[in-house]
Amino acid sequence: MSSLAMLASITAHAADTMYVAGFGGSVEAAFRDKIIPAFEAKAGIKVVYVPGNSTDTLAKLQAQKGKQEISVAIIDDAPMSVAVDAGLCEKLEEGSNSKNVYPSARRPGGQAIGLGYGATGLVYNTQVFAKNGWAPPTSWKDLEDKRYAGKMVIPPISNGFGLLALIMEARLNGGSENNIDPGFAVMKRIAPGVLSWEPSPGKMAEMLQTGEAAVGVWGNGRVRTLVAQGAPVKFVYPREGALVILSEVCPVKGAPQPQQAQAFIQHLLSPEMQAIFTEATGLGPVNKETKLAPALAADVVYGPDNVARLVKTDTKVINANRAAWTARWNREVER
Repeated sequence: MSSLAMLASITAHAADTMYVAGFGGSVEAAFRDKIIPAFEAKAGIKVVYVPGNSTDTLAKLQAQKGKQEISVAIIDDAPMSVAVDAGLCEKLEEGSNSKNVYPSARRPGGQAIGLGYGATGLVYNTQVFAKNGWAPPTSWKDLEDKRYAGKMVIPPISNGFGLLALIMEARLNGGSENNIDPGFAVMKRIAPGVLSWEPSPGKMAEMLQTGEAAVGVWGNGRVRTLVAQGAPVKFVYPREGALVILSEVCPVKGAPQPQQAQAFIQHLLSPEMQAIFTEATGLGPVNKETKLAPALAADVVYGPDNVARLVKTDTKVINANRAAWTARWNREVER
């Protein structure tokens, strides 16, 4: 059934209320002001948005298993793997918009699908680099450059960006998620030059903005926000690739309004709603038909060339090993 036919079939249930869980902040505002009203007008159903981070939403789904209240859940890829493995997500029905989603945004099995692309790469302070006559960083290997000793900031392994940096270093040095030793070897070499393993996004932004830190590892969305505030920083897609952070959405298994949930996800994947989601989040659109204004397109993961530069990770292996890696990190790297 097409998404339009699906919408038509559910219009009679105007008194129903459907709960959608997703991120807070500017994302919540975009959903309340633009994304949800457009769906309600077509579907004749009331939609209530439940804000929270991915961990919060996953915990709610786990606690409500068998008596779900949330019908659509928006979660980042690693916790989404936990949700799918726990049987919390229903299989997504293919529709007119999901068929235009890039292959790399599709989850095997089809119980969830990407909603927006983020990239983890390098960030640097342009003024500090210009003052020192340094060329901009271009490679993950630049993190080992002795010139940056004491001027480098990287989030810890408890933060997704630090974890992805560890995995990328493993991959570039003969390892992988299944052989993390080479990654730890590189991070131990890097550690003496790290000014701070900074977990706070606010503190990290301050260090990069003031030039206390000259270079680091961060997400393109975080850097985009900092640039908008006037900070002299720039995001770099390393030549070896930037690691993807994929926000995903799933129809919740056993939840009320299952057909409306399927239709809402197709609505989210439409080119128009993808553009709104990108503007609110800084996450690049997964629907290849989405059109963005040039200024916004230059700021996010957009188009087949940029999507092809993203490196996917095995979230199932990461989830299984994260506790052991964290203990090892605390012993060997961040001492």
